[in-house]
Amino acid sequence: MTERAAKQQKLAHPVPPANVIIQFQSPEGEATGPQLDVPHDVTPAQLETLLNGLLQAAERLPYSFFIEEQELAAELGAHLLKHKASVESVLRVVYQPQAVFKVRAVTRCTASMPGHAEAVLSVNFSPDGRQLASGSGDSTVRFWDLRTQTPKHTCKGHRSWVLVVAWSPDAAIVASGDHSGGIWLWDPATGKPLGQCKGHRKFITSVSWEPAHAELPSRRFCSGSKDATIKVWEASTRRCLFTMSNHTQAITQVKWGGDGLIYSAARDCSINVWAAADGRMVRSLKGHGHWVNTMSLSTGYALRTGSFDHTGSIPPDMDAAKAAAQQRYDTARDGRPERLVTGSDDFTLFLWEPSTQKQPLARMTGHMQLINQVTFSPNGRWVVSASFDKSVKLWDGIKGTFVATFRGHVGPVYQVAWSADSRLFVSGSKDSTLKVWDLRSKKLLMDLPGHADEVFSVDWSPDGESVASGGKDKVLKLWRR
Repeated sequence: MTERAAKQQKLAHPVPPANVIIQFQSPEGEATGPQLDVPHDVTPAQLETLLNGLLQAAERLPYSFFIEEQELAAELGAHLLKHKASVESVLRVVYQPQAVFKVRAVTRCTASMPGHAEAVLSVNFSPDGRQLASGSGDSTVRFWDLRTQTPKHTCKGHRSWVLVVAWSPDAAIVASGDHSGGIWLWDPATGKPLGQCKGHRKFITSVSWEPAHAELPSRRFCSGSKDATIKVWEASTRRCLFTMSNHTQAITQVKWGGDGLIYSAARDCSINVWAAADGRMVRSLKGHGHWVNTMSLSTGYALRTGSFDHTGSIPPDMDAAKAAAQQRYDTARDGRPERLVTGSDDFTLFLWEPSTQKQPLARMTGHMQLINQVTFSPNGRWVVSASFDKSVKLWDGIKGTFVATFRGHVGPVYQVAWSADSRLFVSGSKDSTLKVWDLRSKKLLMDLPGHADEVFSVDWSPDGESVASGGKDKVLKLWRR
């Protein structure tokens, strides 16, 4: 073989360097430990062992590793060759903590549960993942038995479409809001009404409960309405404690944060931040050029599930339960203020840190049509957005940078829901299908046809076992492994 041919063959099959100098970095960009000289065939599992040693963790935790936004899924040398990454300087390896449990993708419809006489507009699992509530255009709220996959209670009282159902974080009460401005409270165990909250003049768009680490048993919740007001209610007396009104158009969503703040998004293009104690306005977040449709908190999953862990277990006494909820919230915050992401009719998303500043951390562009829903992953590391442009986009939940686009739906995507381990998410669309996507591979994992019409609402249970969906065909479907 001539020297030239040997050189060409060498170029055609580049050999990875024998050793690589790496530097572990936290998701915030801080260096962890010294620079390390590692062999090119080091695996993610070996890096995990190294990192746990550097962090001196009491128990070994799972991590995923990223090099220039690409996840390391094979040996380091092979990854570097595949992505043509330079090793002339120190290689920065960003680590992300993974959930200690793993949720398996749902693969089939295990139950089609008829009962509603009109479209299913809202489906919500309880914080422990063991119960399911739905709201419909037939003016009823229904509770479903997940063990037998059959209807449990039908709750009548609303005079028009039930647009919103929201579980209290202790799973003891469900609040539902309707198209005529009425709010009803229900006991999920019996299906009996606990009373009605009257005060809003137009339809209810959103309901959010006070977090479990602030108050147990759950006592207060807030509601947003098309009448441009936000009201805070006491559940036991059904009394309105105070009303917050500074928006000039319909409220689209409210969120009760974990740091004593309530957030409201509206069609007047603004997001307002209020003190939960007295309803005083703290600041207004401006930047969107059209209606703000949707928002999500980085701590949202911890706030939703309260004291319940991923198995649905809860400490036996109230003080321990409140402490557990506080610990789960602190873990979700990870030493930083909670972040808020908002999505709008102006095709953009904004990432905010509302407790500290009114300037956005990032403006996130890329969608070609309005954004229906945004939601943080349970670990707060990622954001997914669903849009009328038929795509779902993935963003970095800390920096707000774009990561990937997921295409496959042939109609507008209405809703997305994460699995509890932040590894998978499911989307529901006007095209009548659900699709399960894999965060690691950035690919479609499972196509779930079955609905006869548009899918309006989708939720993944906090215990990871089930996905529920509802829509125009009036049927509530359960999807499992």
